[in-house]
Amino acid sequence: MQTTLLRIGGLLAAAAALNVVAQGAGAQSYPTRPIRMIIPYSPGGSVDVPGRIVARKLSDVFGHQVIVDPRPGAGSTIGTEAAARAPADGYTLLLTAPAFVITAGLYKKLAYNPLTDFAAVTRVGDGPCLIVVHPSLPVKSVKQLIALAKAQPGQINFGTPGNGTSPHLFGMLFMSMTKTDMTHIPYRGSGPVTTELISGQVSVGFPGIATVLPHVKAGRLRVLAVTSANRSPQMPDVPSVAEAGVPGYDAALWLGIVVPQGTPKPIIDTLNLEINKVLQSPDVKSGYASIGFDAAGSTPDAFDAFIKSEYSKWVKIVRESGAQVN
Repeated sequence: MQTTLLRIGGLLAAAAALNVVAQGAGAQSYPTRPIRMIIPYSPGGSVDVPGRIVARKLSDVFGHQVIVDPRPGAGSTIGTEAAARAPADGYTLLLTAPAFVITAGLYKKLAYNPLTDFAAVTRVGDGPCLIVVHPSLPVKSVKQLIALAKAQPGQINFGTPGNGTSPHLFGMLFMSMTKTDMTHIPYRGSGPVTTELISGQVSVGFPGIATVLPHVKAGRLRVLAVTSANRSPQMPDVPSVAEAGVPGYDAALWLGIVVPQGTPKPIIDTLNLEINKVLQSPDVKSGYASIGFDAAGSTPDAFDAFIKSEYSKWVKIVRESGAQVN
């Protein structure tokens, strides 16, 4: 009996060793075919543009195309669910933003858990959103916007790319901290809400810089502040919301790459190494700078810890605001 148990134990140990070897061999040859990068936001928006910059450069590095797969809708949950259900083999990447964790507090039911169904690879970028208004709105500063919103509760509309998106919660945070009430108008993506902002159908927005910078420069929209704690190098004369009258306000747009949970660690390490190299390349840095982003880069563990801290932060904000999507 003891001999049989020892033999079984030896076979199990050998199988485990072979599995480790196989994973290592797979990582050494990875990738052997195209990789899919799911971007759960509409094309041309403030998340999609920097994601495509990384995808193009990573395609050159790997010698296999990194195919961008846009899956917008439902506050990024459609694309995120598709990534959660994908095989954990390193051939599906998900580009994440704050909505990745915001939706956990905003939606009553999700088909995935952002903390347990994914493995962190690396943080890829950071950039602010803006508070912009249509020129017809008689405000030229954050303080004036606050005063007008308090004088006309519920009468000022703010548009976003949809429920649960970063601009939605950035707006909710603004209202919570300023004790104001504006009416949220959700659209299906960055393109439609930008069109409505320019036409004046909605008066206020919290878009990413890449989405509206040309319209700000052309005078079709007026920028009041950047949402991050610090000013943007792209707009050094534009104050942060905190500087402009809301101390402590900080709502930056971060981006990162995650993969389905269970993806072999050697493959995650390969992705982390190569993506971090890509982020330090001059053309990626300049491409990011042109749209108001800073290239980031991190270890998987550091990005995992960051995701968990953002989860705690935004779920608390959502619950305090009372915002919810059924």
